[in-house]
Amino acid sequence: MERAELPRKLGLLDSTAIVVGTVIGSAIFLVPNAVAQDLPSVKMVLAVWILTGVLSFFGALAYAELGAMTPSTGGQYVYLRDSFGPLWAFLCGWAFFLVIQSGGIATLAAGFSIYLSYFVPMGPLYAKLASVGLISILSYVSYRGVKGGAAVQKLFTLLKITGLAILIGSVFVSRQPNAFQWSSPSSGFSWSHFGVAMIACLWAYEGWNQVSFVAGEVKQPQRNLPLSLGIGMAIVIAIYVTANIAYMKILPISEIASTERVAATVAGRTMGRIGATVVSLTILLSITGALNGSILTAPRVYFAQSRDGLFFKKAGEVHPRFQTPHVSILLQGIWSAILAISGSYQKLFSFVIFSAWVFYGMTVAAVVILRWKYPDRQRPYKMWGYPVTPLLFSAISFWFVANTVVTTPGPSLIGVLIIASGVPVYYIWRHKFRIEDGVC
Repeated sequence: MERAELPRKLGLLDSTAIVVGTVIGSAIFLVPNAVAQDLPSVKMVLAVWILTGVLSFFGALAYAELGAMTPSTGGQYVYLRDSFGPLWAFLCGWAFFLVIQSGGIATLAAGFSIYLSYFVPMGPLYAKLASVGLISILSYVSYRGVKGGAAVQKLFTLLKITGLAILIGSVFVSRQPNAFQWSSPSSGFSWSHFGVAMIACLWAYEGWNQVSFVAGEVKQPQRNLPLSLGIGMAIVIAIYVTANIAYMKILPISEIASTERVAATVAGRTMGRIGATVVSLTILLSITGALNGSILTAPRVYFAQSRDGLFFKKAGEVHPRFQTPHVSILLQGIWSAILAISGSYQKLFSFVIFSAWVFYGMTVAAVVILRWKYPDRQRPYKMWGYPVTPLLFSAISFWFVANTVVTTPGPSLIGVLIIASGVPVYYIWRHKFRIEDGVC
């Protein structure tokens, strides 16, 4: 009996909203503080944001080629399977489900509760209930249909961009003294500090890969996947660079370095008492949009794994009415809620997040491998700058991982062990799948 597939219902605007809405979370409001602590000048701050933006853009171009060539549900999982084999693909999905995606969802939900408390004071118990409630609501929306999840994504992406536009616009119409110092001194600069600042910025650009997870549900994927990744990342880079220029127009670098909530401080200077409310509301909208993007897209990875016999069999089912991977959505929602309630996501996430860049680097390297393995396969879009751009991205990704292992060996070892725990699980699932299919 032929298995039901997920229908293609997402257009270019839906896909672009997933890219922009998933990337822009709370980082642009908070990360500039960490960057300013490591870099002493306006030029260096802008350079690191532009450089990491371009690097992320290169990664997006690689995913654009892979997605246009293989527009299948599961995206990154499928590309790794086709290039490095099913074990590496499974370990990627294993890390995603166990910590990276589920832990990221729990982290965003906890951040939502923190900023919600600005409007509705809450104790620890109610904060956790608010986190679980948000995960449940957005999971329900995605469960009911991909178009509903995409509609929520477009709405919150529009709202968060509007909020950022108000914040940035308030700077350029403000009569506050101009603190922007283009010729600020660069003494104290070091490449090691630049590398640390890059880590913070790369975290802010995190999430551009997630539209690949729903590649199997995008209309005209050969056209819309590359366009959504290119347009989406261009919008994000423009917003991030403009926001940093706005921050540095109001606050000198030294003050940004000593101010934990940079955006709120800037808004307070330009909009007065209402500024804190505008920023808190914008962060709430940003977090909700990023959270919805993860909840909407990530279950497609587990769906694809299940179809390969490498996850719970039920997770590969398509809801007969809603045409969604409903069991995968439920499993992710339940596990993310457990992590949010227990608080364990904080340690797990810090242990394993660096490993996401292992899989990013491998996936971008897959462009080179698949061009060699399948030179005649149709490629509606080819990555710009090949082979320099994919090799450069992969090299920097692996440097980032190696640097993390060297600087934080203890947590990194725990992260490696968490991922390695998936190896025996892979062989158990594969053996079970073969038995059920009568292969052995």
